[in-house]
Amino acid sequence: MGLWDAFSEIVESVTPWSTVEAEAPAQEQEEAPEDDSKDDEEEEEEEEEEEEEEEETVDPKEQIEEECKNAPQCASAKHHFDHCVERVQQQEEDGGAKEDCVEEFFHLAHCATDCAAPKVWARLK
Repeated sequence: MGLWDAFSEIVESVTPWSTVEAEAPAQEQEEAPEDDSKDDEEEEEEEEEEEEEEEETVDPKEQIEEECKNAPQCASAKHHFDHCVERVQQQEEDGGAKEDCVEEFFHLAHCATDCAAPKVWARLK
């Protein structure tokens, strides 16, 4: 193979009008219909088992954070949040809320997360 042949092959491979030569993928043979029904039943059973396994998994973090929200160390943040919620509900009844409780919610969530973090890590170990 000479230099000219190598150069012409490179040019042909890069040009958009070059001819693409590839083999067609092998055709799969179809199975008998009886085998398909068995496969479908097996797949359904596997999906049901997977769904059952997924339902069993429960995130302990959510439960621990809920317990921490009601713990004495977060009582102050919970009190402020509950008081704000009552105040906003009263404003909505009177004609429209002028505030929201986002700040109080984040204080409560932060307190619950700080309380729950060591307990969650202890369960993971």
